[in-house]
Amino acid sequence: MRFMILLKGDPAPGQMPDPDLINAMIKYHEELAKAGVLLAAEGLLDSSTGARVIYSGGQRRVVDGPFTESKELVAGFYLIQVKSKEEAIEWAKRCPVEYAVKERDMEAVVEVRQVGELEDITTMTDEQRAAEHRLREQIAGS
Repeated sequence: MRFMILLKGDPAPGQMPDPDLINAMIKYHEELAKAGVLLAAEGLLDSSTGARVIYSGGQRRVVDGPFTESKELVAGFYLIQVKSKEEAIEWAKRCPVEYAVKERDMEAVVEVRQVGELEDITTMTDEQRAAEHRLREQIAGS
């Protein structure tokens, strides 16, 4: 089973991670890799560098960051492959988020979400499933 671990939050514009946080995250990455569960891990720049495309009323509009509600934003993510939701939660509990919030009085939220596999999408036709498999093979080969 694949799970995405989402690190919620938004650093102040232009703020870079503290060296203690970087060291703690490297150690955590090494633990995930050593256990053979890490598929991907990335941090995101603050929301002032981003944009949202909002679809409403048949129209699309672009809103540039920064965005105000940091509890709703994603600061980084991990993609892991484990045997169960419980194992994914155990890894999420070990994420060193205390280093990210130590200088500010804020709550750290680490969200765990299971990745939907093609087999989980019951409304997908055999033709759609085959097309998606071909696309994934093409991506993996590049």
